[in-house]
Amino acid sequence: MTEQRRVVARVLSDSTDHPDVETVYRRASEVDEHISIATVYRTIRLFEEANIIERLDFKTGRARYEEIPEEHHDHLIDMRSGKVIEFQCKEIEDYQKAVAKKHGYELVGHRLELYGVPVNKSKPKK
Repeated sequence: MTEQRRVVARVLSDSTDHPDVETVYRRASEVDEHISIATVYRTIRLFEEANIIERLDFKTGRARYEEIPEEHHDHLIDMRSGKVIEFQCKEIEDYQKAVAKKHGYELVGHRLELYGVPVNKSKPKK
């Protein structure tokens, strides 16, 4: 692995915000000013093909990435800010398995993405 790939790997590993390629590039170039965006794209594609990272499409027009998680989790995406909240819910997991079983399937994987906007809890002005 080249030093520049190590930089990209470190940036992805340190990320908690599901960055897109441009964000990874910006962070990587803070570590190594000689890294190119082409190197970042190639490295991300390589890591994705090797099942090190996962490509996420949150309907924002830009793919975002995260390391393959050790434990399954789902995502709630704030459509205003782009913030991504990771969550786990046993009831949802159980229900999905029950739906698959009802239709004669064994669930072997899934991806759940919820899209929302914050609820304004302040009282409307008169």
